[in-house]
Parts: sequence; C-alpha cells; structure tokens
Amino acid sequence: MSERIRARLRKARERHHANDNISAFIEPGELAQLQEEVEAKMKRVLEALVIDTESDHNTQETARRVAKMYVTEVFRGRFVPEPPVTEFPNVERLNELMIVGPITVRSACSHHLCPIIGRVWIGVMPNEHSNLIGLSKYARLCDWVMSRPQIQEEAVTRLADLLQEKMQPDGLAVVMEADHFCMQWRGVKDTDSKMVNSVMRGSFLKDANLRREFLALLQRKNA
Repeated sequence: MSERIRARLRKARERHHANDNISAFIEPGELAQLQEEVEAKMKRVLEALVIDTESDHNTQETARRVAKMYVTEVFRGRFVPEPPVTEFPNVERLNELMIVGPITVRSACSHHLCPIIGRVWIGVMPNEHSNLIGLSKYARLCDWVMSRPQIQEEAVTRLADLLQEKMQPDGLAVVMEADHFCMQWRGVKDTDSKMVNSVMRGSFLKDANLRREFLALLQRKNA
C-alpha cells in the first residue's frame, strides 16, 4: 500500500517529507491497509530487537498498537485532510490585540520520533477585512499541524502560514514552548531545558511596541 501511495506522490512530483500532509493521495479504505502494513513491518522491527513476541504476553499486540498509534493518532496530521473551520467576517471591525492560549500541543521529533510536548500562544491583530475563527478551531488547527514528525521551528512556521492564510490579519504572532524527549529520554538526558521559538508576521514584526505588549502579556499569564 505504501508503494501505491508513494507512486502517486512521485507521479505528481509532490513532496512527502515527514511533516507533509499527503491525504490528497490516499483513497478511501487505504488508510486501514496502510496501518496493516505498518503493523507487519513493526513486527519485523521487534524481531530485529530480539524480542520474542510469541511468548512475551506484554508485546504480543505491540506492533498492532504502535501501528494504530502512528497512523491514527500521533502522525494523524499527515494522513487526514485539514479539519473544517468555519470563518466569519469581522462585522464589529475589531482591531485590538487578541491572544489565544496556552494551547497544549503534542508532536514528535523527526530525528528520533521522540515526543515533543508543549504549549502554543497565538496573537492576532485583525483588521476590518479579516476572517475570524472560533476559539476551539485554533486548537483543532494546532493539533492537525503538530501531529506529524518534525522539528519545532518548522512546526511553528507552518502553523503561522496556515493561520495567516485563513484569517488575513494585519499581524500574527505564534510562540511555542516545549519539552523535547529526545533530550530528556536519551542523549544528554537534560530534564530542565525547554525550547522556545516564535514567528512574527505583519504588524508584530514591524511594530516593536505591539510585539512588547504581546510578549509582556504572555509573561504575565505565566507568572
């Protein structure tokens, strides 16, 4: 199944990196078959790790669980279309700073497939022509973008691109703070370090006072 999907992507000359959404190239019913393929190959991985899954009751269903987790949960953002989001016009012509967050987000490092768990804050400076979206829709879009293997810097940029396209505000700011289990669980095993990065667009990039106001409000919320 993976070869069939990959052939479509290559024919269309479509990139299919770890953090790309490929849902347009998956036909109805194929996701279940892809999950079965992942399960079969995960069994081979467990065998290569010299784990006797036949007599070890704890790992007899591990390949199935991992396949389901990858395809339908932690990497779901690769395989399903963008969630529907109702946009509505800025009837009241709001033009003051809006802040949404913190939104809890979960992703995975594409280097080691270890969890990235953190929080996202979104700042929006709308104009009279901006589209507005409901509060819960920010969380849905965050989850869709984050549920893929990636690095944090690219994830934040992709989320900013998506929100900018949907809302067309005068300014947009996205800040993400996260724990990286590739540092905590392996490697240097540093449990205290977090990564914080931001993307500033439009008036947040041009207006230092607006940027300071946004960051100051975030610090106050976290105090």
